[in-house]
Amino acid sequence: MQLNALPPKRRHRPGGAALTPASGTVIITGGSSGLGRCTAAVFARHGWRVGLIARGEAGLAAAAAELRAAGAQAATAVADVAATPALRTAADAIVAELGLPDVWINCAGNGVYGRFIAVPEAQFDRVTAVTYGGTVNGCRVALALMTPRGYGTIVNVCSAMAFHGMPLMSSYAGAKAAVRGFAQALQAELRMERSRVRVCTVFPPAVNTPFFSHAVSHMGWPARPAPPVYQPEVVAAAIHLAAIRGRPEVVVSGTAAIFSLATRISPRLIAFAMTRLGFNGQLTLDPDAARLEQPTLFTPSAEASPVHGPFGRRARRRSLQVWLSRHRRRCVCAGVLAGVATAWATARLAFR
Repeated sequence: MQLNALPPKRRHRPGGAALTPASGTVIITGGSSGLGRCTAAVFARHGWRVGLIARGEAGLAAAAAELRAAGAQAATAVADVAATPALRTAADAIVAELGLPDVWINCAGNGVYGRFIAVPEAQFDRVTAVTYGGTVNGCRVALALMTPRGYGTIVNVCSAMAFHGMPLMSSYAGAKAAVRGFAQALQAELRMERSRVRVCTVFPPAVNTPFFSHAVSHMGWPARPAPPVYQPEVVAAAIHLAAIRGRPEVVVSGTAAIFSLATRISPRLIAFAMTRLGFNGQLTLDPDAARLEQPTLFTPSAEASPVHGPFGRRARRRSLQVWLSRHRRRCVCAGVLAGVATAWATARLAFR
């Protein structure tokens, strides 16, 4: 059985009819490649209308063609998430074609690898502007569309790195930590207002996407994800689950969950492990990966980017933690039944 396949779930509009995954509209930033494109495919398979926003026209065209070939209704718009006016214009264009979004997913991000002192200020600021600022801008635009109706779900794709920063990724680690803090503040404000708009933050582990080929590296060789690495389908399934259920935070994979717990129980041990990771744990000498290196920090790729990166050989295709999250009610019921059966059997033995 595929552990990362998601059955349709029902959710409800306040004061209205039930909203099923087959009747919604989702807008995804960073939807032209990697995790964003993979997430779009998951929503499309569940019958959603899908709007994609990204900088690269070639990537958007390829992603939309893939969705339409699968029978989904798709629309695209070009925008840099770091520029709010452009993002708002792109969202308006998609809304005109697909309707107002029930779900908005902030998935755009970029990265620079290298010692903090070796990373040019312009590159550092660009990562912050896209990875953190783009999420903030996306939330601002999404709230303007959802608040008048009184419902909707915003999903911010964060990173397990928000629990503890990694060396050589200071700009990205800082941006992801800021995403988490921003989302927590926004969630509190929405609760104060008794708003039915929900904000969910998703914390994935390292994922095999073109992110690493598109990142700038000051390490002498291209970057690679720190193991263990997961295929994007695992995380995309968790993002879909988060959008449907609307929990405030969703940690993806047992690896990320253990990492989060360890940062609280033994922060010194985690700091030591991060130090040991060093350069060798985050760069690749693979010539095939080197050939795919194409930094897109300031300009989008002229070619369409795929869903997967070059690190799939050892990437995990399933996550028991995601499966358990999806079937949480069944697991709880099974645990209760097991407890009752154990108590009954113990009582029988005691009174013999």
